[in-house]
Amino acid sequence: MTLYWLDLDTPFPPQEFALEEPDGLLACSGDLSIGRMINAYQQGIFPWYSEPQPILWWSPSQRMVLKCKDFVISHSLKKKLRQIARQETQPNPFIQIKVDTAFVQVMQACAAPRQNQAGTWINQDIITAYSNLHLHGFAHSIETWIDGKLAGGLYGVSMGKMFYGESMFSTVSDSSKIALAYAVRFLTRHGVEWIDCQQETRHLGSLGAAPVPRKAFIEHLNKTIFQTPPPWQAGALLSDGNIS
Repeated sequence: MTLYWLDLDTPFPPQEFALEEPDGLLACSGDLSIGRMINAYQQGIFPWYSEPQPILWWSPSQRMVLKCKDFVISHSLKKKLRQIARQETQPNPFIQIKVDTAFVQVMQACAAPRQNQAGTWINQDIITAYSNLHLHGFAHSIETWIDGKLAGGLYGVSMGKMFYGESMFSTVSDSSKIALAYAVRFLTRHGVEWIDCQQETRHLGSLGAAPVPRKAFIEHLNKTIFQTPPPWQAGALLSDGNIS
């Protein structure tokens, strides 16, 4: 099959045209404009590339998905979550989970160098593109704050009843898992059943994620993408899934 080159006004090709090797590579270049990004996510297509490559657009044959009902919480994490819930109504809780109060900071932290990792795909153009989605209400951050400092979190794209998890970071043990646990509660409360994790990793598998064939993923996407999205707003995310 042919790899499609996108001009600024070229639509994405059908996803069954994605290459088998590397798995899911559908098209390249185009731009990261707000219109292109929205159109991509409405179809379940995402950008992932490293400079100096052109923009690469993907639709893997097997999509790693965390179904909220299958999220695995370890015994130690359950204990931490109970501790956080008990003190969340205090005036200045030591650990607090927030939504959309530090979106760019979360992205920058996700882009920071990591052990045994040569580089990052989250370059400045990616940060700008997702920040634009955030300003338009499509991208959100869930943040774990410890003693007033950002200690972990995740960001992703929310459209309809779909949530696309993009990246997580942690500077304190379990801080990203805490943010994910609260994200699952919020999304479940508002009818979002799947978190797209894009690509398979052992870490995601340990949290309950599993691969889903592209056809099944697109079928679920088509049922949910234009439904009413969760009521995102900046604020403190509580253990019951509400934002205050």
